Amino acid sequence: MPTYAYEAMNSSGQEVKDEVEASTKEDAIKQIRGRGFFPTTIREKAAKKRVAKKSTGASGVATRKMPISIGGVPRKQLVNFTRQLSTLQDAGLPILRSLQILEQQQKPGLLKAIVGGVGDEVEAGGTLSDAMAKYPKAFDKLYVNMINAGEAGGVLDLILSRLADFMEKAAKLKKKVIGAMIYPAVVISIAVGVVTMIMIFVIPKFEQIFVDFHLDLPAPTQMLLAMSRWFATQYGWAYVLFSPVAFTLIWRLIRLGDGGRYATDVIKLKIPILGMILSKTAVARFTRTLGTLISAGVPILDAILITKETSGNEVFSRALVKVHDAIREGESMADPLRATKVCDAIVVNMIDVGEETGDLDKMLMKVADNYDSDVDVLVGSLISILEPVMVVVLGVIVGFIVVALFMPMITLIQGMSTQKK
Repeated sequence: MPTYAYEAMNSSGQEVKDEVEASTKEDAIKQIRGRGFFPTTIREKAAKKRVAKKSTGASGVATRKMPISIGGVPRKQLVNFTRQLSTLQDAGLPILRSLQILEQQQKPGLLKAIVGGVGDEVEAGGTLSDAMAKYPKAFDKLYVNMINAGEAGGVLDLILSRLADFMEKAAKLKKKVIGAMIYPAVVISIAVGVVTMIMIFVIPKFEQIFVDFHLDLPAPTQMLLAMSRWFATQYGWAYVLFSPVAFTLIWRLIRLGDGGRYATDVIKLKIPILGMILSKTAVARFTRTLGTLISAGVPILDAILITKETSGNEVFSRALVKVHDAIREGESMADPLRATKVCDAIVVNMIDVGEETGDLDKMLMKVADNYDSDVDVLVGSLISILEPVMVVVLGVIVGFIVVALFMPMITLIQGMSTQKK
């Protein structure tokens, strides 16, 4: 039968450390509470035997060779792993056994190696949160802190379920925003490509006709021919092709510093419609993150700092720092958040009510759900606006090309008709 080491508080508020034998962690928690203690930390003790000999690091724990990978573990894989681990914990399996089962189920890759490494750390006597903290490519600070809170409260299965729900909703929201940008980006790219081909291969042939007939060209035609020469002979096509790449590199270089990130995020939030989408997305993200952490039992000051690091927007990140400092000085959360002016009044008022009623985490989750719905509406509005705008813009471009080319052609035809008469 597994042995669990635990730390708890007795009725006098004194810390107690002891061990208990139980078939599952839930049975161990019941036994500890039956002794009149309130458990704060509980973990399964390591088995004395190792399964196989492996190379060990400085800590004496077996180290695993991580496969070469660009970036981290895909979000979808991590959500599935979290959901499965929650199910196994809810079924009463020991955490080490759960990790071993999930390692066997994973396809070869980064996540499989990481799950195996976490299992080795737990088998050696470490906590699950400490083990996960050593693999930031899979488990970020938010994930690790929620696991730590679940271990401390003995509700790891519930925390894992909430964490999976949180990641699914966050990924769904991000997918909606990115999806709204794909359609106009594809249409604009195709339009630029078609216009470039016309400028390089079609218009020069018309220019030769105009030169042969010694026509006096109107201003629109001269402008069009000048643009065509720039594209065809002065490497204008290269400027068009590489300008998005150059813009992206410059944008990322600017965002390397805190000031640059703040300035660019302010610019993004001021873009019509898109800025409103990004603002509501940021509010939904930070309220859902903060609400999830608070409901998991993470202290509010720690929860705000974790939310700040995962907010994804420097404007909101700086606002959360001010909120954190104000709460540390004894103020409520609503007043300093209102002073930052990054949220609508309804958000601040709901947070104020949540603090008064003691249901801050529930209010934060309601705000997140409401703003998710607002983002859906705004994304639909953006697409409905972009479609006619792009049609009009493309129509103006094509119309200008047609008019500029046919104005001298009409003059030529009229001249030929006069000569015949």
